[in-house]
Formats: sequence, C-alpha cells, structure tokens
Amino acid sequence: MLLKSLTIKDFRQFKGIQNISFATERDQNVTLIMGDNGTGKTTLAQVFTWCLYGETSFEDKIMLCKSTSGQMLPNTEENVRAELTLEHNSIEYTIISDQKYKKDSIGTIKPSGQRALTIAFKKPDGTRDYVKPLDTEIRMKEILPRELSRYFFFDGERIESMSKEIKRGRSQEFAGAVQSLLGLSAYTSALSHLKGRGNNNVLSVYEQSYDASSNSKIAEYSRQILAISAKIDLIDARMTEIDAEKQVAQDKITDLTERIAKNKSSEELARQKAEAVRKRDNLLAARSSQTKNILRSFNNSAPSYFAKKLMKDALLALSNADKLDKGVPNVNDKTIQHLIERKKCICGADVVTGNDAFIQLTKLLEYIPPKSIGNMIGEFVNLCEVRNKSVQDYFDDFCNSYKPIREFEDNYAEYNDAIGKIEKQLEGLESVGGLQAELSRYEKQVSSLDAEIIKISQEKGGHLTKQKDIEADRKELANKDATNRKIEIYKAYAHYMFNTLSSQYAAEESRMREQLQNTVNELFRSIYNGGFSLSLDEKYNIQINVIDQASGIADDVETSTAQSISVIFAFIAGVIKMARKSQEGNNEMLASEPYPLVMDAPLSAFDKKRIQTVSEVLPEVAEQVIIFIKDTDGDLADTYLGSKVGKRFTFDKKNEFEAYIV
Repeated sequence: MLLKSLTIKDFRQFKGIQNISFATERDQNVTLIMGDNGTGKTTLAQVFTWCLYGETSFEDKIMLCKSTSGQMLPNTEENVRAELTLEHNSIEYTIISDQKYKKDSIGTIKPSGQRALTIAFKKPDGTRDYVKPLDTEIRMKEILPRELSRYFFFDGERIESMSKEIKRGRSQEFAGAVQSLLGLSAYTSALSHLKGRGNNNVLSVYEQSYDASSNSKIAEYSRQILAISAKIDLIDARMTEIDAEKQVAQDKITDLTERIAKNKSSEELARQKAEAVRKRDNLLAARSSQTKNILRSFNNSAPSYFAKKLMKDALLALSNADKLDKGVPNVNDKTIQHLIERKKCICGADVVTGNDAFIQLTKLLEYIPPKSIGNMIGEFVNLCEVRNKSVQDYFDDFCNSYKPIREFEDNYAEYNDAIGKIEKQLEGLESVGGLQAELSRYEKQVSSLDAEIIKISQEKGGHLTKQKDIEADRKELANKDATNRKIEIYKAYAHYMFNTLSSQYAAEESRMREQLQNTVNELFRSIYNGGFSLSLDEKYNIQINVIDQASGIADDVETSTAQSISVIFAFIAGVIKMARKSQEGNNEMLASEPYPLVMDAPLSAFDKKRIQTVSEVLPEVAEQVIIFIKDTDGDLADTYLGSKVGKRFTFDKKNEFEAYIV
C-alpha cells in the first residue's frame, strides 16, 4: 500500500481545505513533517485513522474546526472531511470520510448523523467508480484491516506501550499481525473454511447433507453430532475468553508484584514468596509432566501387564491340550471333505467308510480350521512371550514414576503454607497491605480460571469421545447407502486436505518465525549495538537476552525505554522487510502487500546515535515512511535521512484554533 495524498477540510485546527502529497519514489520514500509541540503534528497524524476507521485518541470527539464552528449561524451545518488517496494491489483508491455537524439554536455543536465512509477506485480505463455502500467495510478490511493498522500508524507513546505488551507476553495480536502480513492468513483462512467454528465450514455442511431416507438413525446421529460440535465450539470460545481474562489478571499480578517488591520493608518477604511460588509452580509442572508420562506408559504397557496371568494360564492349558502341531499347513476342512467324497486319498489309497484312511482323515478334521485353531497356537505362544518380556519391569518403573506424584500433596501443602504465612505478614504491613490484598484477589482469580480450564477441558474430552463413537456408528450405516457413502468419501477428502494444510501451515509458520527472529535480530543490532539478542517463541513473545562473552550464555534482561522501543522498531521493520521480500517469491499463497510507516514523534526516546541508525534503517526496509517530528529533532533527522527525503512540510499556526500545512 502506497499513500499518495491527503486532503482535509475543517479537521480540528486545520481550517478550510488543505492538501498534502507524500513522497512515493523508491529512492526518495520519506515524507518529513516538522513542527513544534501544539502546532498540529498529532492532529494530522490522527487524520489517517479517522479517515480509515473513524477513530482518534482525542478526548474531545468533536472534529469540527472551532474557528469554523465559531462563524456558523444557528441551525446551519458544516462538514469535516478527509480524503486519503492510496494505491493497493496496483489499484488507486480514494478513501473518503465525511462527518456533518450542526449548530443548534443555543449555539451547541453536535454531530448530525453518522460518519459516512465512501471508497472510490480508478478502473483500468482511467474512469472512477465507487464501492457499493454495503461493501465498503469489507473492502476496507482488504486494504488494511483495523487490527493491523496500529502497527503502521502509531506515536511514541504507542510504541512504548507496545514494547511493554510484547515484553509481558501479550503478543497474540502480534502473532495475528505477523501471520496476516507475511501471507500466512491464506492458510488460516483455508483451514477455517474446511473446519472452522460454526456450521458454515465444509465439514459442517457435509454433516448436514446426509440422506436419512435409507435409515432414520442417520438423521438422529447427525443431530447429535451437530449438537456436540456446538457444545465444543462454546467451550473453545470460553477458552479464548479465559485466556483474555487470565492475561488481564496476570498483568495486574505482575504490576502489583512489582509495586510490592519495590517496597523496601517488604522486599525480602516478596523475594521469599516469589521463590515459594516458583517452586510450587515447578512442582505443579513436574506433576503434570509425570502424570502424562505415567498415563502414556499405562496406555502402552498396562494391557499386557494385566494380561500376564491370563497369558500364563492360557499357555499352560494349551500345553496340556495335546493339540499343538497336529494341523496340516494350508489344509482346511473342505480339502478333507473332498477326499472323503471322492473316496481316494492324495496318496492314491482308497477311502472307504470304516477303513484306516477314512478314520485318519475323519480325526484330522478335529485339528484343522475352522473347527480348531491349532495352526494359530504357535503364533499366540510367540506373541505372549514378546508381551511378557516387554512388561517385565513395568511394575517397578510404575512405582518409581508414581513416587513423586504420591509425595506431591505434602510438598505442595508445604509451599502453600509458606506462601500463606508470607502473605499474612505482607498484609500486616500498612504500606503494602492493600496491594497484597488486591494481589491475592487476582491470584485467586487466576487459580479459579485455571480450575475452569481443567474442568471444561475434561468436558471437551468427553464430548470428543462421544462424538467419535456416534460418528463411527453413523459411518457404518452411511456406508450401506450409495449417496451417504459419497458424503463419507467427501468428508475423508476434506479431513485429508485439512490435515495436509495444517502440517504445511505449521512448517511454514515455524520457518517464517525463525526467519523473522533472524531478521529482527539483524535490524535490532543495527539500531542498538551491544551484546543483545532477541528470541521469539511460539506465541511471538519477544525476550531480550544479554550474551555473556566469556560463557556464551544468554540471560533475560530488563530493558531501558530506548532498548524496548528499539525492539518494536526492529520487530515492525523486520515484518515489513519480510513482507516485501515475500512479493519477490513465486508462492502466491505467501505473497502480501507491503505497508507504509506513519509515525508521530518516534525519535524522542533515542540519543543522537540511535536517531542516526533508525533514520538509516527505516527507509531501507519500508515501502514508504511518513515521520512527524519536533523541530528540535528536525535537523538530526534531516541530516541522517538526507537524500531519502522526498517531501517536507511544516505548520503555520495562526492561533490555538487555526493552523495551515505549508
């Protein structure tokens, strides 16, 4: 996406119609907008989000220029308008936002109706057309989804808050943004289409397509399966809600814990509590891991272990049955019957009722299939021996594995008791008593949410098991009917496609995440020199590590404001760099649109050296850069951006209510 021009009319202090065009050349892709505090930098920066989404961070939600409103007569209207012309996927769009305001008889300015959003676009023949009103929101999401815009239109304060969020692990939004920007949303959309929530995905449609005319049970099974799927969807939705609630509570816990720890009188108690909580949590994690190992081992080995006595008795009975090896390989009862009926053995001897040949053949019928399993007994003996050997040490192994779980309750109670005693001491301190009480409340909330997760996870497991059983029963009935058999085949194809795409997505996401980590590290080191490195986990949480030169070991460190902001710059620049690179490949599924960076006062937290490196890096990785900076930073930015600056603007402030772009 390339921003070409912006036209505004009576937006806050910008009176009348004013225009600004942006630098779009590849070698001169920087637009520099300078001004002192209060001249209109932040206002102009927020025109973008107001035009695209009708949003600003201003407390005063009346956007009409006060100088213009002051000249209005009672019962007249004026409108605030913004037109942003941009290019997206080689199509030129003009996004138009229009909000009418009316002055009533007593002189109060109020909005008249809702903000109107219009999207015009230029057709290949050069004529102008308009997106249908009902399709404007959809088209806007195609151009730049609201949830992604915050990563390309931001100010210095927003950068700092983003750094705190990503450092505290609230990076789900970052994960979604990265996946969209790097083209992975094609995979997620396909997976959702095949097997998403609700009843509109491919597999759900098939579920509702069975023909019950051949067997009424099929319709009943289908209703049960859909009902169970709805319950599972509700559980998944609740799990998402719990994650959000838990994140808010954990943020509060982090904040309160930090405030308590900073209190000098409670510093040691806070340290002791944190250590006890860490050990308790490690104990919980160890129990969970050990339980999974025991259950996995139980599922694999317990059937053979508990069958040892049965196998021993069976082998003893077989050894006394005197029927081993009496069968003839590859000979069955039909062969013997044929010899008796033709009255001639394969050796040439006559087979007559009552003679020796007849008697021997008749006895042989007792030891060959299907009247006995004499020829299978040998195989059974070998299988029993193998299974006995595989579980020879199972009991001792189980006892050793279960010992930590058996001891868990005592150790867990000990840590909980210690934590409780420390909390009581902290609550007794007047300076931190209120904080500790609030902390305990949020910790109980997290504990309650964890308990709910366990409960509904178990419920989901029960639903899945029941659903699987019903599906098996329905499949058995469906395979008896040609029409329903086709549906089973179509479902199998859909499941195969879903599983294949899931595997491809996982592999591609992992590869891109590793590539992003390397790209961000490279950019971070160019912005902030020093022995730092960034690591990016599966949830896109960023951790800053300092590398010990002697040992080579990386330890997590607390960062300064400048370092944290450098992380965000590097992160966003890395995503943009990879998004641009994805356009050069041949994989259309992973192609994405590069976006501009529009930044209000991004350099304030940096020293001169960092301003230089940031100014050098951003124009190289971004398709387009629009920077709003203070006059005091202007000389530095202008010096370091140098030839990259294609357009320069400043402000002519007449008074507090009237300013012009020059």
